[in-house]
Amino acid sequence: QVQLVESGGGLVQAGGSLRLSCAASGRTFTMSAMGWFRQAPGKEREFVAGISRNGGTTYYADSVKGRFTISRDNGKNTGFLQMNSLKPEDTAVYVCATTGIFSSVSVNPKGYDYWGQGTQVTVSS
Repeated sequence: QVQLVESGGGLVQAGGSLRLSCAASGRTFTMSAMGWFRQAPGKEREFVAGISRNGGTTYYADSVKGRFTISRDNGKNTGFLQMNSLKPEDTAVYVCATTGIFSSVSVNPKGYDYWGQGTQVTVSS
């Protein structure tokens, strides 16, 4: 069983930055790919970024490419999402998720086995 806890969300002005963290418990974090998703009110959950087990490969949604950076520290069982140049349309609940053991990053939420509770990010104009 894996438990994921996000932190780092908050209120920021447009153009600002936030760094989200995802702390994982359990032994399988290092054997799983990780993803960040977001969900705004009235919208479906959407893929934001993903990272492979060893951190060597990353994936981004076109809407965040060049502004967000995903990373992970397997020694600390923690993942990160650095968000720069934030826009009002980035406002959403951000959720981290991990795949099954040895599975690859997926843009589909169904590709993930474990989910955090989420952290609110609000960007004011």
